[in-house]
Amino acid sequence: MYNRRKFIKASTYSSLASLIPLPASSFLVDKVKAKPKPPIVLSTWDVGVAANKAAWATLNSNGSALDAVEKGVMVIEASQNCCVGLGGNPDREGIVTLDACIMDSQFNCGGVAALERIKHPIAVARRVMEKTPHVLLVGKGAQQFALSEGFTLEPQQLSEDAKKAYQKWLKKSEYHPKVNIENRGNEYNHDTIGMIAMDQYQNLSGSCTTSGLGFKMRGRVGDSPIIGAGLYVDNEVGACTATGQGEDVIRVAGSSAVVEAMRAGLSPEAACKKIIERIASIKKEKAKEIQVAFIAISKDGQYGAYALQKGFSFAVTTPTFNELIAAKSHFS
Repeated sequence: MYNRRKFIKASTYSSLASLIPLPASSFLVDKVKAKPKPPIVLSTWDVGVAANKAAWATLNSNGSALDAVEKGVMVIEASQNCCVGLGGNPDREGIVTLDACIMDSQFNCGGVAALERIKHPIAVARRVMEKTPHVLLVGKGAQQFALSEGFTLEPQQLSEDAKKAYQKWLKKSEYHPKVNIENRGNEYNHDTIGMIAMDQYQNLSGSCTTSGLGFKMRGRVGDSPIIGAGLYVDNEVGACTATGQGEDVIRVAGSSAVVEAMRAGLSPEAACKKIIERIASIKKEKAKEIQVAFIAISKDGQYGAYALQKGFSFAVTTPTFNELIAAKSHFS
């Protein structure tokens, strides 16, 4: 059996049990913040506020970053009011398929793609990591593995919001994703939550989960379940996760590229910016039609983000604050 390594315990770190995050606020970051002491958790988009709250319950109880990033995104997977999980938009055949991956501080990782009728793909991804010799399981094989691990099949049906959006899409059957649409007026576009965290032992982990682009071709898989694209963790350097148009994140091995830029000495924000600029250079004029964004944490506790288009926000929680931040962008 495949077992992840145990986290190293630190005996000198004081308890954080009495610390309570401050209320969320939203503002534009103009400079790198002072390095916060761990633990710290970041997640993508406005839904990251709720996800961080769940993750923080684990981190603030001296739990591991790995447990935190799993529990945090599960809150969003369970919601029927956003575009992650079984409540998300279907593919062109009217079927919801889910992708997810997870990675810990020891390069252990697992993922699932094109998974149907399972409520928590991130939990299945963790089982792939811990109980199989593989990194990625897809389709019926992923579902079969989930069932063998005790997961149950959910009904094959669309949420009310997804049903309305699909019926509207069927009238023209056009595929023109809109930038930064987030559960507004039954128009879903981005449909990913990525989360990265550092625990009190200074170990990093990350997770990423999605229902994929709404009305995608049957069988399409984006960056979210792919280690190195949608998520990457190197405990000696930092962690990164991505959101936006997955094809263009895959094109540059986005999250691993950000981590490598941090290895070369760039701050998290500067590293995210570097890879966003690479995507913009590759896409040329078409870059104005898509959104891609990265969030990152460095090993020394700095954090940052950068997006292709304005409108991307990310949630940050530390022992002293809890904030929703508007990221800087390539196009203003």
